[in-house]
Amino acid sequence: MLEDKAKKIKMFIMDVDGVLTDGRIVLGNRGEELKFFHVLDGVGISLAHRAGLRTAIISARRSSVTSLRARELGIEIVYQVVNDKKEAYQEILNKYHLQDEEVAYIGDDLHDLPILKRVGLSLSVANGRDEAREIADYITKVPGGQGAVREAVEIILKAQGKWEEVTRRYQVSA
Repeated sequence: MLEDKAKKIKMFIMDVDGVLTDGRIVLGNRGEELKFFHVLDGVGISLAHRAGLRTAIISARRSSVTSLRARELGIEIVYQVVNDKKEAYQEILNKYHLQDEEVAYIGDDLHDLPILKRVGLSLSVANGRDEAREIADYITKVPGGQGAVREAVEIILKAQGKWEEVTRRYQVSA
């Protein structure tokens, strides 16, 4: 069932805090914000793009750090300061002519539940809140901010038969 759902995915949408990061927000004395992103997630997003998947971010918070990371990774669809994630999600569906079953979403907390209930493939992180994990089609083995996005992308690309193609350049030949 998971593989069947993953085969249909054309868009991969992510929450940020607690998913792409470990959920910690560090504020310096001058108001600067720091977040911890994992390189494995960055590689996963790059592989998703190489395989033809669109990626997006929907976050409840505004963060210049999130904008910077999204630019670095080539994530063109970024919604921040979203009080109702359903609205942003619906805008994405309309703009890119997608159906729910063509979208995967990874989230970790209460504000993610409305989207997790709608998408074709719902994912939560190992350290996500119970409510998110209970409705997710898949719970990552690793916590948010520790490669959970990479793990989710791998599942999708392997189900779609694209994993070998997008990782071929990294394969060691004897």
